[in-house]
Amino acid sequence: MYQLEEKIWFWMLLVIPAIILCFLLLQLWKHKTQKRFADKTLLKKLSPDQSLFKSVLKVIVLSLAFACLAIALVNPKIGTKLETVKREGVDVVFAIDVSKSMLAEDIAPNRLEKSKQLVTQIINNLASDRVGIIAYAGKAFPQLPITTDYASAKMFLQNMNTDMLSSQGTAINEAIELAKTYYNDDEQTNRVLIIISDGEDHSEAAASVAEEASEEGIRIFTIGVGDVKGGPIPIKRDGVVLNYKKDNQGETVITRLNEETLKNIADAANGAYINGRSTNSVVESIRDILNKMDKKEFEAKQFADFKDQFQWFLGLALFFLFIDIFLLERKTAWLKKLNLFNENL
Repeated sequence: MYQLEEKIWFWMLLVIPAIILCFLLLQLWKHKTQKRFADKTLLKKLSPDQSLFKSVLKVIVLSLAFACLAIALVNPKIGTKLETVKREGVDVVFAIDVSKSMLAEDIAPNRLEKSKQLVTQIINNLASDRVGIIAYAGKAFPQLPITTDYASAKMFLQNMNTDMLSSQGTAINEAIELAKTYYNDDEQTNRVLIIISDGEDHSEAAASVAEEASEEGIRIFTIGVGDVKGGPIPIKRDGVVLNYKKDNQGETVITRLNEETLKNIADAANGAYINGRSTNSVVESIRDILNKMDKKEFEAKQFADFKDQFQWFLGLALFFLFIDIFLLERKTAWLKKLNLFNENL
């Protein structure tokens, strides 16, 4: 396990392409200038110690020095001590709709991106709860099992898109059925399933499956993303809208937020429906719900001690600068004898 303390210093790496660009421009200028001054054979006699390899090596050494210095300033840390700690919390599974209708832009930037924002903010406000993620469209797919690793949860979350499942449509019942397998304690009373969707359900069985889940101790909360007025589903290429999805009659398909379906599912599983337009309202509602629930004690492994590693990269940076100053700049006698740069021709 590692940590990066000051990520802003990664911007320093932009110095490297600047050095390479300046070097290439300088070589181009030197080539044109030397060509006007003398032909290649005469120039070699007038300046026998010229070495392109030495110049390239100097650029490489300087680039490595800057790269190591940037990483040293970032200060990477490595976990050195793994501890098992006892925590109390709620098991929260997020089921996220990744059907094509989630590309509609009736809520900015679009329904799917808004769903990701909501889940990210909810996770940011969790304390010691465990989380899991499910992606679903026509079928449900386990994206991340129950874990306390919030960083991994957010990484998996950002990689979700509408192309990850080939089976299109929206079958919320599939997501609920899969969620049942996420909870590993039959006596657990603090099971929460949060469904984020526009409410377009093509299975018509979600409410009855939600009721069955409730009997197993799973409370379902639904978050609706989109607008009841609806919007078209864009067809994009490289971020540019080429057209909008059309039906068999050639009419543009308008997809709408179906709050009634989401309310029925939540009611059937002793939960509640939350409109997802306001991120702050959603986060506060979920936080209040979780705070009122019984907490389960569980064990979790985590790194408790992190040690700085910047000194290794700082040492490498100084080493490369030493090579540049004392070996590449000076014509030492022993280096000349090695004839590394064809200086004795």
